[in-house]
Amino acid sequence: MEITLSVSADESIEMMGSLRDWLSYEPELTGLVTPLPTANNPGVLSWTTDALLVAVGSGGTLSVLAASLGVWLSQPRNADVRIEIRDGAGRSVVIDAKRVKDPERLISEAFADRTEGEHEISAS
Repeated sequence: MEITLSVSADESIEMMGSLRDWLSYEPELTGLVTPLPTANNPGVLSWTTDALLVAVGSGGTLSVLAASLGVWLSQPRNADVRIEIRDGAGRSVVIDAKRVKDPERLISEAFADRTEGEHEISAS
C-alpha cells in the first residue's frame, strides 16, 4: 500500500522539508519515502515537493509511520499545521494539528478507519 502525505501550513515548503527529513531518520522507513514532483514542475524532481509517497506494507510499517507522524506533529512550531494522508484506495484523512494533545492516537484512529472517502479529524 502507498500512502501520500501533504502538509498545509504558512510555511508549507519548509514544513514539507521538515517532514521529509524527519521520516528519513526513521530506520524502519529507510528507502520507503519518496518526494513527489511539485505540481508546477511535474517533469522535475526538485528539492521542494508538494507531497511524499510512503510505501507501507505488513510488518508494522504503518504503525511506525503513524507513531513518527504523531511525534513530528507534536513538535513545537510557530505555525498551524494540517497534514493530509491519502491511501491508494481513495481514503483521505486531514488532521489539523493545532494544539493536539495526542496526535499519534488521532493518526492511529484515522488509519484504523477502513471506510472510503474523506475524513477530517481535529482536536484542540
